[in-house]
Amino acid sequence: MRSAGTTTRASGPDCRISRGARLRSVVVPVVASRPRRSRRRCPNSCAQVDAERWREGWQRTILAPTPVAESKDTDGVDSLRRILLTLAMGAACAPRASFAQRPSSKLMRIGYLDTSSARIASDRLNRLRAGLRDLGYVEGKDIAIEARWAESAYERLPDLAAALLEQKLDVMVAAGPAAIQVVRQATTTLPIVFAASGDPLVFGFVQSLSRPGGNVTGVSSVGADLSYKYLEFLREAITSLSTVAVLVNPGHPGHAVYLKNIQTAAREAVRVLPMQVASAGQIEAAFGAIRKSRAQALIVPGDGLFFSQARRIAELAVQQHLPTLFSTREPVQAGGLMSYGPNLAEQFYRAASYVGKILGGAHPRDLPVEQPTTFELVINLKTAKAIGLTLRRELLLRADVLVE
Repeated sequence: MRSAGTTTRASGPDCRISRGARLRSVVVPVVASRPRRSRRRCPNSCAQVDAERWREGWQRTILAPTPVAESKDTDGVDSLRRILLTLAMGAACAPRASFAQRPSSKLMRIGYLDTSSARIASDRLNRLRAGLRDLGYVEGKDIAIEARWAESAYERLPDLAAALLEQKLDVMVAAGPAAIQVVRQATTTLPIVFAASGDPLVFGFVQSLSRPGGNVTGVSSVGADLSYKYLEFLREAITSLSTVAVLVNPGHPGHAVYLKNIQTAAREAVRVLPMQVASAGQIEAAFGAIRKSRAQALIVPGDGLFFSQARRIAELAVQQHLPTLFSTREPVQAGGLMSYGPNLAEQFYRAASYVGKILGGAHPRDLPVEQPTTFELVINLKTAKAIGLTLRRELLLRADVLVE
């Protein structure tokens, strides 16, 4: 799907342009004014609202031929010119993917390494594949994808990365800071595209966002420190908030910084209690400690382990009537209370454009890192009811997605 404000090229029969025609930009308003905010129910029982389309008017620009007066031409040379012009414009109107981003005849091999479970990795891979299809790539004909995932066991990542590198890849896609870090250490020559990366500058994945340098680039999952927003939403949900627990995976390269940011945002107003969880078997013990600490809410940062155990975490939280806040929507759809952050699934769709550019000859060092510009607030109303929490109307109106 093309986003608002992009340029749409005409193609097919309507792309015939006669001699003397010229192109002009026609702006077609899709939503003329700020619409009344509403929500639509979708078949899977979640009411989803696209913030950008519903909160703001947007317009799509379409290039269309504008006919002008045309003289009657009987000269054979001019007729030939008209034919050549039509063919040239037809080529210009063809989808971009048929040019630089499409391989010629060689089967290009793409590696994929994920820290998460098979289920989560499969969902992300599907979005990556969708992006590649939209660029014109046909799996099995133009490209082959070799995928591995660590099932949240970070110690397996080096072996998985080594196995992928033996496949004579043309590009590697890495999901999650731990996977990106391992692949970077394994190769300095193979192009690497990342998604769900955390902050690539803090982790040292790139030299700068505009000029990454080296062999790594991609789509960052961090556009700003969201710690203040996490606490803001929790305070709106729990007016007497004084103590917050935070799950921390010591094996995750970014959780120390994540915890520090939350502690800085909380200052003295809210006490922050870190709960270390290094494996699935430690989750219940962590909730026992949370119960004893009398924490009023739980923040769950992005992590392959926590994503794969999201349903269990949500169930334990509901049993303790404990509000939870995650960094992405998927755990909320699994039973968590709230999330705030970018749509990670769409980041893998966007990562496909980097893969396409690299397969077309671009170098990662010259491709600026893409940062998220929109963040979505997702609230599960069923979970709020289950834990006995009445959410303020003002908070519900700020939500982009309500899960019922």
